Amino acid sequence: MPAPIKKSAKKAEKMQKPTEPEAAPESAPTEAVAPSVDKVAPVAPEVPPEHTATAPTESLTEAAPAEAAPVEEPPKAPTPPPPAVPTSPPQNLVVDDVTETSLTIKWQPPETIGESGLDGYTVEYCKEGDRPRIRLPRFLRARYIKQVGDQINLVIPFIGKPKPVITWTKNGQPLDVKKVNIRNSDKDSILFIRKAERDDSGTYQMTIKVDSLEDKANIVIQIVELPGPPASVKLIDTWGFNAALEWTPPKNNGNTDITGYTVQKADKKTGEWFTVLEHFHTLNATVSDLIMGNSYSFRVFSENMVGRSESAAVTKQVATIQKTGIVYKPPEYKEHDFSEAPKFTAPLSDRAATVGYSTRLLCAVRGSPKPKIEWMKNQMLIGDDPKFRQNSNLGVCSLEIRKPCSFDGGVYTCRAKNAHGEATVACKLEVKQVIVPEDKQKK
Repeated sequence: MPAPIKKSAKKAEKMQKPTEPEAAPESAPTEAVAPSVDKVAPVAPEVPPEHTATAPTESLTEAAPAEAAPVEEPPKAPTPPPPAVPTSPPQNLVVDDVTETSLTIKWQPPETIGESGLDGYTVEYCKEGDRPRIRLPRFLRARYIKQVGDQINLVIPFIGKPKPVITWTKNGQPLDVKKVNIRNSDKDSILFIRKAERDDSGTYQMTIKVDSLEDKANIVIQIVELPGPPASVKLIDTWGFNAALEWTPPKNNGNTDITGYTVQKADKKTGEWFTVLEHFHTLNATVSDLIMGNSYSFRVFSENMVGRSESAAVTKQVATIQKTGIVYKPPEYKEHDFSEAPKFTAPLSDRAATVGYSTRLLCAVRGSPKPKIEWMKNQMLIGDDPKFRQNSNLGVCSLEIRKPCSFDGGVYTCRAKNAHGEATVACKLEVKQVIVPEDKQKK
């Protein structure tokens, strides 16, 4: 590695401007030799005449009009001169020679030289390397949470030259190399844990150091898991259709805060568990709407950010909902009396029949109890005369007169009666003789 050059300033004598321009040969590179680390000899640069030439500033003004205008115009403000062009940096800086105590560097004059000319050059140096700095990712600036069994692979980039010395600690102590693997490169450091456990939780500190300069970063890792069940659960009281419960927090919270509890009940007859409260935050609860005559057991689960505990705390006592002395007495209903006297809903209609052709008389009646039906002809009971067929079905009454003759005409009456009364309807039946024309009778 070449010996460094300390910062020094050197100023060359101000070069005189040539009176006559002449063709200058190709400019030779300027050379500076540092005889020692502490001192650097001033360098007098050779500047070609063409680089020292400056362009005079021309005053730009408006030409006067050829003819006088009848009205004088106000004079325009002169255009300001262009800004001064600064001198550009030297060109083609190279290291020409290196010894144990010094080095020689060369460069060429700048491409552009300003109006004030070139007074000289300033040579500076600094030691190689940058200040070490850890670029901690944003997600690691807060608490880094993983579950038991998860893999942890954290890549932490950094800068620093030459390559920094990297060290890791956990809670101020060296890392356990059997559990934690560290891999370092020129630009990052990797912390790797194949299968996280709860005791891997803690504050990990990464330190990078270059000579006397260093940078540190802290990473808080929290490994969590499912909580354990509540330490105990008790049946405090039972009244009516309710039961009061009380429990204590779990001894194992899973390395994180308990967020709630789940309460379940089971009927001793079926043994099936049903959830009655979920995500409950207090340590006591009242379970309502229990069924009279049943006995219940209760259990409580713990909850955290990972989930619900695998097991639960179960009450040792059983809550029995006692039967009260209430006897069910059905309401009394008064039986409706549907009895009524007979009443005809469809009366008989007068009819005309033809001798030798059967006819039927119809009517309808209702009544409770079922009324007795009687048929009469001219106020005389017909009885069981085979010439007549009597029928009564679902309140419809009919009287069929088989092949009537002229003597079967008259007034027919239907009478219905029961214990509550009687009712009658009547109609007139006319039986007509068939008239045969005389010409047909002679034939």
